[in-house]
Amino acid sequence: MLGRPNMQKDFFNNFLYEHLLPQKHLLLDIKERIDFSFIDSEVEVLYSEALGRTSFPPQVLFRMLFLEFFYSLSDRDVVEQTQTNILFRYFVGLSIQQPTPDDTTLVVFRRRLGEDKFKSLFDKVVIKAKEFGLIKGDLKILDATHIIADIAIPNTVNLLRKGRIKAIEALSKEPGQAKLKEKYLVEEKVYKKPSKEELAAEVKLTSEFIKELKGRYKANPETNKIIDQLDKMLNPQGEARPLSFADPDARGGYKSPTKKFVGYKAHASLDDESQIVTSVDTVSGNTNEADNEEVRKLIQQDEDKGITQKALVADALYDSALNRKTIHSKDMAAYMPSRNSGKSKFLDSFIYDKDTDTLICPEGYSPISKTRQEQGYLYVFSTGSCKHCNNNYGCPKPNNKRIRVFVSDDYLEKLIDNTPQRIQAFIQRKAIERKFGEAKKWHSLTRARYRGRWRVAIQVLMTFLVINVKRIIKLLRLQPDLAPALAGYG
Repeated sequence: MLGRPNMQKDFFNNFLYEHLLPQKHLLLDIKERIDFSFIDSEVEVLYSEALGRTSFPPQVLFRMLFLEFFYSLSDRDVVEQTQTNILFRYFVGLSIQQPTPDDTTLVVFRRRLGEDKFKSLFDKVVIKAKEFGLIKGDLKILDATHIIADIAIPNTVNLLRKGRIKAIEALSKEPGQAKLKEKYLVEEKVYKKPSKEELAAEVKLTSEFIKELKGRYKANPETNKIIDQLDKMLNPQGEARPLSFADPDARGGYKSPTKKFVGYKAHASLDDESQIVTSVDTVSGNTNEADNEEVRKLIQQDEDKGITQKALVADALYDSALNRKTIHSKDMAAYMPSRNSGKSKFLDSFIYDKDTDTLICPEGYSPISKTRQEQGYLYVFSTGSCKHCNNNYGCPKPNNKRIRVFVSDDYLEKLIDNTPQRIQAFIQRKAIERKFGEAKKWHSLTRARYRGRWRVAIQVLMTFLVINVKRIIKLLRLQPDLAPALAGYG
């Protein structure tokens, strides 16, 4: 049954809080100015109105989780602090004499809400910030940061042995378990790099194990799940293979062209002026966040909140014709450095004026003719325009004393954005790197707190929700006339 906050005032509690709380503190500002009552309406569908014990009020549990991510605490730590720290107790909305939820209650609450409800709560905070005029920038910034999985990465031999052990352990009530142990169980770990012979032997043994058990124990979902994971490890079929049985969703990716990691990525959209993270998505470490579907997803999430901007900036990883077309279709400029280091790099200094359908060279000249060719246009510039140019831009050598420039249809999409605002957008793009730095340094987003993609997604959503609330309070301090209105929303 859904518990409700106790709204009655108590003289004893008011006296203690009045005399023991600090005069100024960020948590006091958050409690005074941000109304979290919308949480009740969001989660009430998850509780029965008449059955079961009365739960702790969802606001209390959410505020405890808020503190957990605010201070990078564990479930147990935040429970202990709420029991002994009067500022924590006041913030979460508990009186001195009320019982404190235990860490198991927080785990159950987190699981009850799941990723979708935490996303909804994150979105609520962003939407309200927009409604009160805090999100009003013209530039959207996209980027992703890696999150290391909370696992140890075994070598392939140990991984396959672990999989067979787990599958056999799940068959504890099956009569044939003893024979399977005798035939397939190898508990010894390999602590050095396995030889080719050892690896080949393990692969062969695991293949036989999969063949013998696959489909044999249909009534045992745990064993079937492990067998499927083992099969994917040996036969990935184009998919990234699982690297751990502790966290089977974690995947290998790259922090940089030379640095690998195993875990997840937080893909985020940031409003440049307010510095508020407007949308986030959590993907496996092997996912290319610059894939067009991932870009579309974040843009759509922003649009669903009524957030639109005039331009989008991202790093060179996002540089693709499809991404540019998607962004342009949303009436946004697409500012991304070129990944092209080939012969056509000189074109980056040209500008394409879409309104007049004209290509303009760096010296300000337009072509004298344009001819349609396969997948693009051939532009011809006059000798009069080019004869005084020192050709410092790397243009092709004149043919019959005229410069001929071929531009593909895809490249024209890029040249549309060669405007003076482009360089400034690249400078502003660094703001999202600072935001990721804040998340990692002060809120422990460097490493996953949980195992499984949906649980890590909750970590990402709560981390950026906390960061957004901190930012909202800072903006409210700069605009005090907004404080009474924002404090009253629900």
